[in-house]
Amino acid sequence: MSNDDPLLPRTGKVSPLRPLPNLIFASRWLQLPLYLGLIVAQAVYVLHFLVELTHLVEAAFGSKDALEALVTSIGYKTTAPVTSLNETVIMLVVLALIDVVMISNLLIMVIVGGYETFVSRMNLEGHRDQPEWLSHVNASVLKVKLATAIIGISSIHLLKTFINADNYTDRVLIAQTAIHITFLLSAMAIAATDRLMARAPADH
Repeated sequence: MSNDDPLLPRTGKVSPLRPLPNLIFASRWLQLPLYLGLIVAQAVYVLHFLVELTHLVEAAFGSKDALEALVTSIGYKTTAPVTSLNETVIMLVVLALIDVVMISNLLIMVIVGGYETFVSRMNLEGHRDQPEWLSHVNASVLKVKLATAIIGISSIHLLKTFINADNYTDRVLIAQTAIHITFLLSAMAIAATDRLMARAPADH
C-alpha cells in the first residue's frame, strides 16, 4: 500500500522534524488556553440557564420577585404592569433558554471540532459517545456547521424581537432582518465555495 504522507516513509516510521518545523508545529498548543477559556464560558452559560429556569419556575408558582427578574432580563415592556406570568413572557423566556442552548451547542462545536482539527486528535473512534459529526470533521465542514449554527441563533433572536416588537423601532426591526438575511447569504456562499473546492480535486 502506497503512502503519500511525507512524514511516513515506506519503513512506517515517523521521520523526526527539524527543530524549527518542530517548534512551529508545536505552536498549535498555544490554542489550548483558548479552548479551556471557552469551557469556562460554557460553564457560565449553564449557570445563566439554571438561574433563568429557576426564575421561570418560581414565577409560575406566584413569586413576584422572580417575575420581575424575568421581565427585566427579557426586556419586556408594556403599558400595563405585568402582575402574573402570561403567555408572551413565557414564550420570550423559553426562546431565551433555547438561545442559550444553541449558543452552548455552538461552543461545543468550536471546542471539540477546533481542538480535533487544529490541535490534536482526541482518539474517539469507536467511543459510544463520539459525536456523529466529529467522524468527518475538517476545517471546511466545521466552517459550514458554525455558519448554520449562527443562522439558527440569529433566527431565535429575530423571533424574540418580533414577539416583543412593540419595544423596538422600525429601524431596529429592519436592521435585524437585514443582518439575518446577510448571515443566511453568507452561509450559502460558504457552502457553495466549499462544494466547488471539493469538486475541483475530483475533476482534476
